[in-house]
Amino acid sequence: MTNAEPWSALGEFIRSQRQLARLSLRQLAELTSVSNPYLSQIERGLYRPSAQVLKSIAEALHLSAETIYAEAGLLDQRGAETAASPRVEAAIRLDPELSTEQKEALIQVYRGFLRGR
Repeated sequence: MTNAEPWSALGEFIRSQRQLARLSLRQLAELTSVSNPYLSQIERGLYRPSAQVLKSIAEALHLSAETIYAEAGLLDQRGAETAASPRVEAAIRLDPELSTEQKEALIQVYRGFLRGR
């Protein structure tokens, strides 16, 4: 595994979430107050964004900060439940067969189940 691979995966995740949100790179840049070129470099896996930049991106894409931090490898994930939550939510968000409303509903139901344990 090269050093670029983790950032490439994060960049692909951010790009897919931006596309799911039907935002252009320029629109995401405006929502996050991060420059368009820097966002492009993040999406291409060229740079490791700071936690604050990740938080801004998460907010703009209506993701939890925890989800994007987990994708970036910034969370200490202890146990399968902690590790599974971001992956399950990401899988729901990436499913092309579901509408945005369906995705939001499924994520809320999933989170409800996790709180009910």
